[in-house]
Amino acid sequence: MSRATAVTRAATAPGRRRARVCLLESVRAGLLLSLLSLSACQPAGPDADSGGPVQVAAVPGASALEEELKQPIWQELERIEREGRSHPTASEHALHELQPRTAPGSLARVQLLAQRGYLATEMRNAGLTASILKDLEEWPAEASRRAAHLALLYVRARQQRFSGDLRQADRTMAPLAGYSVRETGPRLLLRCHDFVAYLQAETGQVDNAIASANEALRLADGMGQPWRRAQVMSNLAFTYHQAQQLELAQRFSEQSQAEANLDPSPALLYDVHTTRGIILLTQGLVEQAQQAKQAALDAARQSGSDALSALALGNFADFHLNQGNYPQALKFSEQALALAIASQNIDYELLSRHNRGIAKIGLKRIEEGKREVLDALARDEQRGADTTVASAWLELGMHLERAGDLPAAVDAFHQHRRRIDQVLRNETRKALLESQESYEDERRAKEIELLNRGNSLKQEQLRARDLQLWLWAALGGCIVLSAVLLGLAYQRIRRTNQALAHSNAALKTASERDPLTGLANRRHFLAAIKRLAEHGRISGSLFLIDIDHFKRINDRHGHAAGDSVLVEIAQRLRSCLRDEDLLVRWGGEEFLILVSTREASYASALAQRLLDQMAWPMVKHGAQMIPVTASIGFASFPMAPNELVLGWERAIDLVDTAMYLAKAHGRNQAYGIASVAAVDEAQLQALAADMQASWQAGQLELITLHGPVRFEDSRQ
Repeated sequence: MSRATAVTRAATAPGRRRARVCLLESVRAGLLLSLLSLSACQPAGPDADSGGPVQVAAVPGASALEEELKQPIWQELERIEREGRSHPTASEHALHELQPRTAPGSLARVQLLAQRGYLATEMRNAGLTASILKDLEEWPAEASRRAAHLALLYVRARQQRFSGDLRQADRTMAPLAGYSVRETGPRLLLRCHDFVAYLQAETGQVDNAIASANEALRLADGMGQPWRRAQVMSNLAFTYHQAQQLELAQRFSEQSQAEANLDPSPALLYDVHTTRGIILLTQGLVEQAQQAKQAALDAARQSGSDALSALALGNFADFHLNQGNYPQALKFSEQALALAIASQNIDYELLSRHNRGIAKIGLKRIEEGKREVLDALARDEQRGADTTVASAWLELGMHLERAGDLPAAVDAFHQHRRRIDQVLRNETRKALLESQESYEDERRAKEIELLNRGNSLKQEQLRARDLQLWLWAALGGCIVLSAVLLGLAYQRIRRTNQALAHSNAALKTASERDPLTGLANRRHFLAAIKRLAEHGRISGSLFLIDIDHFKRINDRHGHAAGDSVLVEIAQRLRSCLRDEDLLVRWGGEEFLILVSTREASYASALAQRLLDQMAWPMVKHGAQMIPVTASIGFASFPMAPNELVLGWERAIDLVDTAMYLAKAHGRNQAYGIASVAAVDEAQLQALAADMQASWQAGQLELITLHGPVRFEDSRQ
């Protein structure tokens, strides 16, 4: 598992602006003029709102900018920038010594602080990061204030990125589209577009990431430096790889290699070869990918950076783990660990310890390997790396299963489930908060719009009163006018209220639906279970379904193919169910089904039908035919033979255990709990803690079903 990012990539899209045009004002003004002209009364129509002139901060002229960029200090900044990643501590010291040579308020000082901010966040130096942000917030010069503000956003967003909040970092960088080269100089703008491309790619906005990476390439082309072009092209190749556009990814990877050869440096060659290795491995060219990774490792060693060498060795160890070459994986993990400890890089140290433990498990040194992996997991958990911990538990379970330690593998899968559930809950909470903020903004905007309508209505009423005093002859017209205006205002308010009601209903529906498959999500399930389970006690048959080796599908065929598999499986599951049955995307590649029928024969027949439907035919994605199977756990409640009643959370835990038992016994199976010799929930929990042993002892009866096709494990 590559738990540290091999190459930093990125990108954003311009902020979207919405413009609204209201025809009511013009209609009302036309009516007013027409009616009053008939009665020889011509008061002025309602005033239209108009915005004042936009104030734009002064920026240096093009010639002034060109003169400043010719100063020798910029060559020093560029030299440090090239080597900054290889030796961050030394580069930060050099920049600190160089800072007094830059004029306060100059663009050179802005660029220097942006570079120091990059290094401070890379080194996780919170004190230095705070000091740099303070300098940028208190910027002394008006002429370069816009550039300083962009540097401030950049450093703050990188700080958010390393705290794990990529979406917030992307929002922080949203104003980037409003900045120009004349304000900031090309270096800072290129740095920001490159970083934002990484943010957008990591948050799933790959098309926008490609656009921002191309903007960074345009800026690099204008600077005429091969090393910058090579770096940006390598990043762009990686982004195309994420978008599954492998031909473009390969083309830009080859171009970045050619540019890097014109002006090589070890850190640059490391990035270029690493990207090339990733693309080659995705194309199935394992031998060439290994050569590229070896070249990346050689470049990292040539750089003299222990940290970069530790990362390269860690990624090489991960490559050998995926190929099942455990002796080599152990060798590279131990080398990486020594360098990570020497460079005091905790991320790379935990990566190395994890990979070393997995390699030992693969070499049948199971207990020793488990201890090392669990120690790395505990330290990651203390640091709050929830997503990393969840993925690590899944990988541990897979390798324990291959090594034959099935009880430990089942426990690891359970730990993965608990962690990924927590991650999903946190992500759902963030998404709901964002949706709520969006809803509140829209509601406030509508309230302001209604208030403006009310104010306009009051102005019209005052005008009508003035007309009564001055023009008695126009009294009839004014009464008609008032009625028309009141009618128009009433209709407008009514339409606005209807639109607000529709918006609220749409927001509720969207929050309870999975956007990819269209199925109900956990939020909908929590609302529905209140209706379906009396006093929280479930009645009916419950199924938990997990697609087998889904990570392998993503790795081999790409994430777009994985999405196609999820959509197709969702449709096949729905085709097996009745309209009143509840089908939920439970999270990731898992689905949950609740049907009201509780007969064991019905549940068993439905489980077999689900296995058959998911396994055949293979899922088609473009020209690819993807074999898919799944593991299922199921049970009917109340439970036979003692009519034991369970709460819905305990019921889900029970079928979850049955599902993992199906996985541990080879996958493409369904395990159903037909009966259990328990009279209360405590006794049931004791039997379910070791379901395999309870089954063998006759205290628990299981139904075992097999899918129609078996797809054996294979490694690339």
